[in-house]
Amino acid sequence: MIELEGVPELIDPVMVAAFEGWNDAGDAASTAVAHLDREWKGEVFAALDAEDYYDFQVNRPTVFLDNGVRKITWPTTRLSVVRVGGDKPRDLVLVRGIEPSMRWRSFCNEILAFAHELGVEMVVILGALLGDTPHTRPVPVSGVTSDPDLARTMDLEETRYEGPTGIVGILQEACTHAGVPAVSLWAAVPHYVSQPPNPKATLALLNRLEDLIGLRIPLGELPEDARAWQVGVDQLAAEDSEVAEYVQTLEEARDTAELPEASGEAIAREFERYLRRREPGTGPGGPGVAMEGGDTPFLRDTGSGRTRPPKPEQPGPEAVPGTEEDERVEAAEEPDAPEAPQAGGAPDTGEDTAPDPSTDTAADTDTDTDGGTDAESDK
Repeated sequence: MIELEGVPELIDPVMVAAFEGWNDAGDAASTAVAHLDREWKGEVFAALDAEDYYDFQVNRPTVFLDNGVRKITWPTTRLSVVRVGGDKPRDLVLVRGIEPSMRWRSFCNEILAFAHELGVEMVVILGALLGDTPHTRPVPVSGVTSDPDLARTMDLEETRYEGPTGIVGILQEACTHAGVPAVSLWAAVPHYVSQPPNPKATLALLNRLEDLIGLRIPLGELPEDARAWQVGVDQLAAEDSEVAEYVQTLEEARDTAELPEASGEAIAREFERYLRRREPGTGPGGPGVAMEGGDTPFLRDTGSGRTRPPKPEQPGPEAVPGTEEDERVEAAEEPDAPEAPQAGGAPDTGEDTAPDPSTDTAADTDTDTDGGTDAESDK
C-alpha cells in the first residue's frame, strides 16, 4: 500500500535509482545516489517491506546502539525526494537499496507504482560493471535504453544485450512495458582494481547524469577523491611490472579505439558541462536549474538529442585575404587563363603584382599532362 501524505507535489520529477550488489562494481552506482541524497539533503518518505524481497541469510540485518538502546537496521530499498533549487526548481526521486533476493517482478511493480503516483517523467538507473578499461583513462559511461525513439532523441544506444541480467535490466524493461521512459547509465570499472570505493567511476556517472537531465550536480570532494584514488592505483601498478605492462596494453587499445572521441561528442559534452558550472546567473541554467527556456534534454528532439554549442563558421574561399584581388588581376591581364581554384591559394603578401602570363601558361601546360594543376590535385 502506497501512502504519500508527507510528500509535496513534485516539480518535473525524475527518478534516479541504484542498487547494491551484482550491478554495482566498486559501489560506484550506489555511491552516486548516496552522494545526491547527501548533497541535496534528501528526505526518506517510503521504504519497501524487507520481508517481501530479501533473504536475510544473504543480506543480513545489522544491530547498532542508539543512546544505549539496541536497534536493528533491515536490508531494504528506500525512496527519498530532493528539490533542486534555482530559478526553475525541479525534483529528483532517489531510489537506493540492495538488489532483491526474490519476487523481482513485484519489486519492480512497486517501484513503478511510486513513479506513477509521483508523476515521474523519466527513470534513470545507474549501474557499474567490470571491464577491460585502464584506470589512467576517463571512465567509459554508456547510456542505453530499450526504447528506439528515446535512443534517437537522446543520442543513446539501443540495448542489444542478451544474457544474464540483474535488477537494473529488469527494472528498465518493466518501465518500458509500462510506458515510462527509462535509461540505464553504466560505468566501466577496471577489473584489476574492483575493490570499493571507486570515486572516479562515481564521478563519471554523476557527470553523465548531468548531461542527461540538464542539472548542475554539486560534486563536493569527489574530484579530489578521484585524483587521490588514481594516484594510489598508479603507485600499486608501478610496484608490479606485470600489472604495469598490462595497464599499458589497455591504454594503447583504448587510445586506438577512441581517437575520434577527442573531437566530437566528448568536446560538446565538456563544453555544456563548463557552461552549467559557471557562477549562478552567468550561464545557461545556473546551479541546479534545467536548460535555458525551461526545456530539458529528454523532452526535446533536436535530431542529436542534446543541446550542442554552435560550431564556428569556417571562412570560405571568398574570405581568404588577397584571393579576390588576385583573381581580378588575373582576369584583367590574362583572359584565357584557367579558372582560379576555389580553395587555398597563395597568401596575400601585400604586393600588388600580377603573375607573369608566360610563366602561368607554361606551368599549366606541364601540369595538364598529369591530369590538372597542382591546386586542382590538392582539392
